[in-house]
Amino acid sequence: MRVGIGYDVHPLVDGRRLVLGGVVIEHRAGLDGHSDADVLTHAVIDALLGAAGLGDIGRHFPASDPKFKDASSLEMLAAAVESLRAAGFRVVNVDCTVIAQAPRLQPHLAAMTAELARRLGTDNVNVKGKSPEGIGALGQEAGIAAQAVAMLEEEMQNREAPSGRAASRPGHLPRPAGKGSPPPRQAGKGSRPSRRAGR
Repeated sequence: MRVGIGYDVHPLVDGRRLVLGGVVIEHRAGLDGHSDADVLTHAVIDALLGAAGLGDIGRHFPASDPKFKDASSLEMLAAAVESLRAAGFRVVNVDCTVIAQAPRLQPHLAAMTAELARRLGTDNVNVKGKSPEGIGALGQEAGIAAQAVAMLEEEMQNREAPSGRAASRPGHLPRPAGKGSPPPRQAGKGSRPSRRAGR
């Protein structure tokens, strides 16, 4: 099992849609960013990549790349999950928290959970909403933040290699052949010499 954590924060600005967990929420302002600035999905992506040891969201989806301008973060999440599968991992569960003074998130949590679960390939997804209670920049509605924890399982651990040996897991070397058993006997050592032909 592998565990990763993710965190992201974006400022709220006028003239932008507010997207959280792939759900568009009516609000006076939206989150600023190169993509759709979905802070929740970004935190999930970072948690997944961190658990697999595959870097972070900036490495895979750089803000300097024009193709990610206003891109859907859910599509970025789907691409990240494909990278995990290619590396031999599957998602076990994801737990998330969105920290926002406004808008009220409770009515949208089920929809966020469903959108994330569909891309993650598991129903073991939990999304919570928390208020900063007026404290700090988040409490003054300057932005919204999110945290996520993800657990992955190595899919290859129970597979058999073509030779019949168990396939090694990423980062693990297969046990050398014969280790743990006595070495083969050398020819003639400890045994009677063979008779010569005709003797």
